[in-house]
Amino acid sequence: MLPELNEHICEEAVFESIYKKYSQDLHNYLYYKYGDKFSPNDKVQDAFIKLWNNCKDVTFSKAKSFLFTVANNLMLNEIKHHKVVLKYQNENQRDFTNETPEFVLEKKQFLQRYQEVLGKMSEEQRVAFLLNKVEGKKHSEIADMLGITQKTVEYRIYSAFSILKKELVGFKIK
Repeated sequence: MLPELNEHICEEAVFESIYKKYSQDLHNYLYYKYGDKFSPNDKVQDAFIKLWNNCKDVTFSKAKSFLFTVANNLMLNEIKHHKVVLKYQNENQRDFTNETPEFVLEKKQFLQRYQEVLGKMSEEQRVAFLLNKVEGKKHSEIADMLGITQKTVEYRIYSAFSILKKELVGFKIK
């Protein structure tokens, strides 16, 4: 049974017949026109969602043109968004820094020395220190994780600080 040409498509059976009739054609149209890069399957689904949301305003005779127009516009919007993203990526690539070459070298050397000093620490000191300062864990959380007392954790972190201060000139951490 074909619905009347002016009948609204809010009935489930009518909408389902439209979906079965046009979904594959709509997908093929988007795929052939724009390729697979911008996910034509998603645009088909989005177009049918918009059709369902506007089912009271769209008649059966206008459903096909509505679907194809909406899907095409969704694809064009996706392409425009992709172009904006690419343009932004190209514009914001900086080839310069405000850091002097001496500062960059000092920073690299300091980081290398820091890694060496961390490597010389005992595993217990290093783990407690990194969990606290890098991961931001509290002393009580570290104690629970490692199965030790909070005082032991505090001692390990304090001893790690002492080693870092002794081995690294100008070492300061909050």
